[in-house]
Amino acid sequence: MSLFMRGALSFALAVLVSPSFVAGAERWKVLFDGKSTDAWRGYNRDAFPAGVWVVEGGALKTVPGAKDPVDIITKDKYKDFELELEWKISTGGNSGIIYRVAELPAPSQTYQTGPEMQVLDDDEHKDGKDPRTSAGALYALIAATNKTLKPVGEWNKARIVVKGGQVEHWLNGAKVVGYEWGSAELKDLIAASKFKEWPRFATEAEGHIALQYHGDAVWYRNVRIRKL
Repeated sequence: MSLFMRGALSFALAVLVSPSFVAGAERWKVLFDGKSTDAWRGYNRDAFPAGVWVVEGGALKTVPGAKDPVDIITKDKYKDFELELEWKISTGGNSGIIYRVAELPAPSQTYQTGPEMQVLDDDEHKDGKDPRTSAGALYALIAATNKTLKPVGEWNKARIVVKGGQVEHWLNGAKVVGYEWGSAELKDLIAASKFKEWPRFATEAEGHIALQYHGDAVWYRNVRIRKL
């Protein structure tokens, strides 16, 4: 085998075993490039909620104490997708990445339809004491395992993959949650949780990606997505 062929084969194998490789994926779409908020708007709102979320230092940042708080959602909806971003949190802070979100009549919230990958300061927030509500978890349903969490003020890399009914949460290069959308096991967990009050929770075939405003300072950057 020629040197060229060996190099090509090595590259192909590297791509296949890479955690970023997903068969059938489209090209990446940048949702936030450090400057533009054009891909986002407020939940149940037409415009981006300036004053609640701002661009600071190349990141999307919440404004603690904002008078009219709201989560932001992508303008587009996604069915099967791969989402990548980085986040960092303030001391004792709480936020989340919520997916397959539907907009319901007011008053409603993103988490009434979309499952959440938790974003949290595990050390200082009370939710960090429960693995099911700690950073990386499928919030209040499935604990994050095998995770490495960066300290407050440092960037964590998150990845969510939804494909063919299989859902994965990745945190700092490790898969920390895996489950099957619509499975009997998931339905049982929901039935035993507060989410049972919302009949459309985790039932949408497609929906928006949401970044949660929880009153604390949180930063997001390098946000990109591709349809699968």
